[in-house]
Amino acid sequence: ELRVLERGAGWTDACGTGACAAVAAAVQTGRVERHTPVEVRLPGGSLVIVIGDPGERARMRGAAKHVFDGELPAGGGS
Repeated sequence: ELRVLERGAGWTDACGTGACAAVAAAVQTGRVERHTPVEVRLPGGSLVIVIGDPGERARMRGAAKHVFDGELPAGGGS
Protein backbone atom coordinates (compact mmCIF):
# COMPACT_ATOMS: atom_id res chain seq x y z
CA GLU A 1 0.00 0.00 0.00
CA LEU A 2 1.21 3.49 -0.84
CA ARG A 3 0.06 7.00 -0.02
CA VAL A 4 1.68 9.99 -1.70
CA LEU A 5 1.89 13.56 -0.40
CA GLU A 6 2.72 15.80 -3.35
CA ARG A 7 4.29 19.10 -2.42
CA GLY A 8 1.93 21.91 -3.32
CA ALA A 9 -0.98 19.56 -4.09
CA GLY A 10 -1.48 17.55 -0.91
CA TRP A 11 -2.43 13.88 -0.73
CA THR A 12 -2.97 12.36 -4.17
CA ASP A 13 -5.19 9.45 -5.18
CA ALA A 14 -2.50 7.87 -7.34
CA CYS A 15 1.12 8.39 -8.38
CA GLY A 16 2.72 6.14 -10.99
CA THR A 17 6.15 7.63 -10.43
CA GLY A 18 5.92 7.05 -6.69
CA ALA A 19 4.69 3.49 -7.20
CA CYS A 20 7.60 2.70 -9.53
CA ALA A 21 10.06 4.26 -7.10
CA ALA A 22 8.64 2.26 -4.17
CA VAL A 23 8.98 -1.03 -6.06
CA ALA A 24 12.48 -0.10 -7.32
CA ALA A 25 13.49 0.55 -3.70
CA ALA A 26 12.02 -2.82 -2.69
CA VAL A 27 14.11 -4.51 -5.40
CA GLN A 28 17.28 -2.64 -4.37
CA THR A 29 16.84 -3.65 -0.72
CA GLY A 30 16.14 -7.30 -1.52
CA ARG A 31 12.47 -7.29 -0.53
CA VAL A 32 11.28 -8.13 -4.07
CA GLU A 33 12.99 -9.97 -6.92
CA ARG A 34 13.46 -8.35 -10.33
CA HIS A 35 10.95 -9.27 -13.06
CA THR A 36 8.28 -9.94 -10.40
CA PRO A 37 4.93 -8.15 -10.85
CA VAL A 38 4.14 -6.18 -7.67
CA GLU A 39 0.66 -4.80 -6.95
CA VAL A 40 0.82 -1.32 -5.42
CA ARG A 41 -2.49 -0.30 -3.85
CA LEU A 42 -3.20 3.44 -3.86
CA PRO A 43 -6.38 5.28 -2.78
CA GLY A 44 -7.34 5.75 -6.45
CA GLY A 45 -6.77 2.12 -7.46
CA SER A 46 -4.05 -0.46 -7.92
CA LEU A 47 -1.05 -0.45 -10.23
CA VAL A 48 1.12 -3.43 -11.16
CA ILE A 49 4.82 -2.57 -11.41
CA VAL A 50 7.66 -4.71 -12.78
CA ILE A 51 11.31 -3.72 -12.33
CA GLY A 52 13.57 -5.47 -14.84
CA ASP A 53 17.33 -5.52 -15.25
CA PRO A 54 19.46 -2.46 -14.45
CA GLY A 55 19.08 0.12 -17.22
CA GLU A 56 15.64 -1.15 -18.29
CA ARG A 57 12.59 1.02 -17.83
CA ALA A 58 10.11 0.13 -15.11
CA ARG A 59 6.84 -1.27 -16.49
CA MET A 60 3.54 -0.11 -15.05
CA ARG A 61 0.02 -1.37 -15.72
CA GLY A 62 -3.22 -0.02 -14.33
CA ALA A 63 -6.40 1.86 -15.07
CA ALA A 64 -6.43 5.52 -16.02
CA LYS A 65 -9.33 7.89 -15.50
CA HIS A 66 -9.96 11.57 -16.08
CA VAL A 67 -10.12 13.47 -12.77
CA PHE A 68 -9.65 17.16 -13.59
CA ASP A 69 -10.39 19.88 -16.15
CA GLY A 70 -8.94 23.35 -16.01
CA GLU A 71 -8.03 26.43 -18.00
CA LEU A 72 -5.12 28.82 -17.87
CA PRO A 73 -5.68 32.51 -18.46
CA ALA A 74 -4.48 33.87 -21.81
CA GLY A 75 -0.85 35.01 -21.64
CA GLY A 76 -0.07 32.66 -18.74
CA GLY A 77 -0.62 35.37 -16.10
CA SER A 78 -2.27 34.80 -12.76
